Amino acid sequence: MTFAVLLVYGFTFGQRTIKGTITDASGEGLIGASVLVKGESSGTVTDLDGSYSVDVPEGSTTLVFSYTGFTTKEVELGPSDVIDVIMEESISQLSEVVVVGYGTQIKSTVTGNIAKVKGEELENIPVASVEQTLQGKAAGVFIESVNGKPGGQVRVRIRGASSITASNQPLYVIDGIPITVEPQNASGADLNPLADLNFNDIESVEVLKDASAAAIYGSRAANGVVIITTKQGKAGRTKIDASYQYGFSNETGRREFLNAAEYVELFTEAAVNLDEIEGNTPDGFNWKNWVEDRFDRYSGPSDWRTGQTDTDWQDEAFNKNAPSQQANLSFAGGTEKTRFFVGLGYNEQEGILVGNSFNRMSGRLNLDHSVDDKLTIGVNMSLSRTFTDQVANDNSFSTPLQLIAQAPITPPRNFTNEPFQSGSRLVQPGELFDRPTAVYYNGLLDNEEAQRQITSFRNITNGYARYEILPGLKINAELAVDVYNLRDDAFWGSLTFTGQASNGLGDSRAVQIVNYNTRLYANLLKTVSGSHNLDITGGMEFQKSRRDLTETEGQEFPVDGLKTIQSAANITQGASSLTEFTFVSYFARFNYNFDQKYLFSASVRADGSSRFGKNNQFGVFPAVSAGWVLSNEPFLADNGTFSFLKLRASWGQTGNAGIGNFDHLGLFGAEGYNGVPGLQPTQIPNADLTWETTTQLDIGIDFGFFNDRLNGELDYYVKETSDLLLDAPVPATSGFETQTQNIGAVENRGVEFVLNSNNLVGNFKWTTNLNIAYNQNEITKLADGQDIIDPGSSSIMNVAKIGHPLGAFFGAEYAGVDPANGDPLWYINAEGGGRETTNNFSEAEFVILGSPMPEWIGGITNRFEYKGISLSIAFQGVAGNMINNSAGRFMSANGDWFDNQTKDQLDRWQNPGDITDVPKAIFISGHGTQGRSSRYLSEGSYLRLKNLTVGYEFPSSALRNIGLRRLRLYVSAQNLLTFTEYDGWDPEVSTDAFLTNTRFGIDFYAAPQPKTIAFGVNIGL
Repeated sequence: MTFAVLLVYGFTFGQRTIKGTITDASGEGLIGASVLVKGESSGTVTDLDGSYSVDVPEGSTTLVFSYTGFTTKEVELGPSDVIDVIMEESISQLSEVVVVGYGTQIKSTVTGNIAKVKGEELENIPVASVEQTLQGKAAGVFIESVNGKPGGQVRVRIRGASSITASNQPLYVIDGIPITVEPQNASGADLNPLADLNFNDIESVEVLKDASAAAIYGSRAANGVVIITTKQGKAGRTKIDASYQYGFSNETGRREFLNAAEYVELFTEAAVNLDEIEGNTPDGFNWKNWVEDRFDRYSGPSDWRTGQTDTDWQDEAFNKNAPSQQANLSFAGGTEKTRFFVGLGYNEQEGILVGNSFNRMSGRLNLDHSVDDKLTIGVNMSLSRTFTDQVANDNSFSTPLQLIAQAPITPPRNFTNEPFQSGSRLVQPGELFDRPTAVYYNGLLDNEEAQRQITSFRNITNGYARYEILPGLKINAELAVDVYNLRDDAFWGSLTFTGQASNGLGDSRAVQIVNYNTRLYANLLKTVSGSHNLDITGGMEFQKSRRDLTETEGQEFPVDGLKTIQSAANITQGASSLTEFTFVSYFARFNYNFDQKYLFSASVRADGSSRFGKNNQFGVFPAVSAGWVLSNEPFLADNGTFSFLKLRASWGQTGNAGIGNFDHLGLFGAEGYNGVPGLQPTQIPNADLTWETTTQLDIGIDFGFFNDRLNGELDYYVKETSDLLLDAPVPATSGFETQTQNIGAVENRGVEFVLNSNNLVGNFKWTTNLNIAYNQNEITKLADGQDIIDPGSSSIMNVAKIGHPLGAFFGAEYAGVDPANGDPLWYINAEGGGRETTNNFSEAEFVILGSPMPEWIGGITNRFEYKGISLSIAFQGVAGNMINNSAGRFMSANGDWFDNQTKDQLDRWQNPGDITDVPKAIFISGHGTQGRSSRYLSEGSYLRLKNLTVGYEFPSSALRNIGLRRLRLYVSAQNLLTFTEYDGWDPEVSTDAFLTNTRFGIDFYAAPQPKTIAFGVNIGL
């Protein structure tokens, strides 16, 4: 009894030292885990191996162990002085650390709206750029690859589109550096500079959506901010990770076109119908005979009457089982003094279109060193080389998919053993046919006789120093540079359409963009009286970007095998240009919370830019937000339902500076007259030109049920953009037609919902992540109330019209076909005219027919795990939008010209009483083929199985004997299934040839998205 009393006395009143190790479920030591004595201010953190040692004061009986991303654990002291703890990963996302501008915060105390995607969710996805990996993973973030060309453009819209002429793309910040994202190549379709980044090096991506989160970036944050943080090394033994993936891709869908027999039938009928129209055929002329003569011509050496040739031109345009591979190798580790991450990557993709490929090699070094207890220095550096064999944009006969316009009776090549005379050219056996044998230029000639080789070298480097002046007060100094060098070498041989007239044409273009960025700012983290938590940031930033361009063109090449400009006999063009812009900024943010219950944040940024007039070069962008964590209140402390409940609201302003560098200046262009140099005025100045300003209100609720097994968020926002940058008409007496002014307004309002569920825990795990968003876009003001309509386009229907969404489709409403005579019909839609129809297109009033902008976007991912076996199923989709098949007036034109037709044209009207929506086939009559008509509009909604991955992770116990830390095998499918009513190649489309802020949702021979099956392995040492 005495011994027991003495033992209790010793535990209660005698100071002790407790030691131990903190590990995760796999046995890996957790570095930097917190160990606190409950009820006391004393504590420590774990070292390199997860070991700790803490002195326990008299009277203390409990230790508290915590680590970000893991459930906090309390352990009562017993007789042993050694306590080892295995931490369990938290099922809640509320304890996550999220990256905000110039700092980090715990998600549960954030008063803005920030979507976070972890790097592990992006790894090994068989795509080219980081935006594509985010599709369907963040609420309110619309992401669209405009077509299926690897490394091509990707549209990203955060909470809708806000601008008509300025940029609608978000600001991208990589490790603190605002980077260049504008396409720079000239030959072929535009490329995406973000494809230079290896997304396997990414630790996390944060999307700042509301003004409270984004306003710290001020004048460039109106479209949201995407913060990309790359991986860093941690103290401990070096971890080596390697991965390899091999796959193959095919198109997600095909259109059905006429075969040779159907083609002959339709066009013969169309010619006969034309012959039967009184007064349409000259005396002695027969359209049927003329069309059959064309059949003879288009058949080349084959016989169309016997069906000798039946070419599926889609087979010629698409690569079958286009291969792809990617490999990554990384080293991460360090000591308490020095930490490092080294990453190497290789990504190679053959495009699904012939002649199109993408190749990237990359390297990264992230290094930080603690000079002493106060000073830390470091560098984040990435290098990449990207090479693209590009094809022409979608609006070109040389782009592969326009091959489908060729007649199925035409052979691609001379398949005989004898030369064949095609016009003035003698086509040798095996050579490609061109006009006049082909209906149009044979784009396969570009594949074999032309090149568009685009090479970029990129260096993104950020060096920094961080000094702790006082406990909790740190000053940060950073110097960063983004150097983007692009070389664009194009050549068209003497047989190609572009090079025929000049015996070969070459073009060489070099672009260099050097983007400098310096920042100096301070962070103060301090807790006052145990409950008042302060996080204060303030500083300044300077950015300068310079772009140099040099371009040379040559003609007359001796042979097609010599493709460089040096071989050209005639240098026909040379040009160079220089442009630059600068920003200088001052910013501050104040975050406060009381006992993690009452939250407040305020920020302000003042930006000055060289892009705006001298009277408005500076803008100020404020934001405020507040939150109330109700679940930390006593009245909810013991409830059995809510484990977390937070109300929050924010208001703020951000700007858009995404315009040309000199839109505010009066400009002169160099002109020559009769060999004498001179200057000519080209632009009227506007000293008052300033930013577009977006004012946003956000009201949200974050919730967690059942110990956060079910958690999520719900937001409502109103986002109003004013002072739109538009080219407004000016009096003719000025000598100019337009001037860039601040006129116009756009509103976005919507709702976002996120739900994360840990459905099953234990040996069998099942988690669900759902996000869905609704956005309504409306133009509320334009210059002088005038709508922006392009009257010169015969098929582009997108307009900017007050009271309607940006880019809405405007045209005649198609009413089908008159059963009596096969004429196309349109609704007159005259005011007060009811629903009367007419067969005269010019009598139909143009009306709004729909919007290319989805009203609903969303994604859902289910993950299942059981004893190393994992299954991930991710769906993504959009709803409420329309697609304009702008090529429909050629490919679905009921036999109007010799373009091959889609299969549905066989349903044309033939006899009185026929009920169909395809008019009577009449050759070269434009019978219902008017492009600005809803005939070629379709529903664009779709649901896509974006990714399905099955994997097996070998247990660590089985790997120790062979020296491995990790071994995982998997098979992954991207874009595996698509459910849609759209009858085109793919509903995820905005053809690259016409793409602007208002021209999107258009399908014009655009390549579908690739469907990829990939097999991979992950190895850890």
